[in-house]
Amino acid sequence: MVAQVRDTGWFKSSRSTAATENCVEVRLTDTTVRVRDTKNRSAGTLAITPATWTALVTGIKTA
Repeated sequence: MVAQVRDTGWFKSSRSTAATENCVEVRLTDTTVRVRDTKNRSAGTLAITPATWTALVTGIKTA
């Protein structure tokens, strides 16, 4: 049996605009969250677990 993997494609914040220079894009799957710099997409990605991503976002929101 092949597992179904959820893949959202790359997205960035709705608050991100053409004038905003400091943006990242995020791609979610069932097992990994990938983050990349919009200014240098070919530089690679940071891969973290969904639990780590949740902790990061929660920490940013409560800082």
